[in-house]
Amino acid sequence: MSDYTALQDLTVQVRRDILRMVHKVNSGHPGGSLGCTEFLVALYHEVMELKAGFDMDGKDEDLFFLSNGHISPVFYSVLARKGYFPIAELNTFRLIDSRLQGHPTTHEGLPGVRIASGSLGQGMSVAIGAALGKKLNNDPHLVYSLHGDGELQEGQNWEAIMFAAGNKVDNLIATIDYNGQQIDGATDDVLPLGDLKAKFEAFGWEVIEVTEGNNLEAIIKGLQDAKNRTGQGKPICILLSTIMGNGVDFMMYTHAWHGKAPSDEQLENALAQNPETLGDY
Repeated sequence: MSDYTALQDLTVQVRRDILRMVHKVNSGHPGGSLGCTEFLVALYHEVMELKAGFDMDGKDEDLFFLSNGHISPVFYSVLARKGYFPIAELNTFRLIDSRLQGHPTTHEGLPGVRIASGSLGQGMSVAIGAALGKKLNNDPHLVYSLHGDGELQEGQNWEAIMFAAGNKVDNLIATIDYNGQQIDGATDDVLPLGDLKAKFEAFGWEVIEVTEGNNLEAIIKGLQDAKNRTGQGKPICILLSTIMGNGVDFMMYTHAWHGKAPSDEQLENALAQNPETLGDY
């Protein structure tokens, strides 16, 4: 049974990491990172089957691919607090020669990162390829991926989505961060997405809707439901309804904090809303 108190404490600490990382260099993407904090904490600390250590092949374990790579602060924090690299290294975020660049890359050799991401629209194709690789290797483990909702405006996604269903890539669970916001405004104002559930179903996917995308219990239940539906001939899509900037009242429900760092005063305010639980870096 899940220890929700421990997971919630970790979620608060990851939020603190995100805020402090972005503030220090006055650069980064706090909004989407805060919105996906509960999801990535649940995924890495409760749901995925992972080996000790890290290797690029990822054989005999579940894999995760971050497609919307601009939310690297939450990814780095969760990886560090899972033990992939020292927590203190979070202090190097976006610095010259750091392994923790603004968008994840592979040539620095950061454990936990298997693809360079942030050029939106490509992660779905990579995740599908990895899932097919597991099938070829008779590896029963699963591939997870995360995508922004605005990212689905990129056409490559839909070719990949069609391919996955046509080739019965049923060991893939792709989650959409369905917060309704993107860099220039609400998705409905920039380029409406329409009925995503109906679209994925029309493309031959199984769709699970998690309407409380910032509730750990609801997320874990949704992910377990998705796992139970794998191996049945269809790829799985989770539509995760999140709140951009979740956990910091002045950042929530707006695209304004997509790529904006808090001031000293705003940082102090935000951290006060998320009291320290496990220790800062």
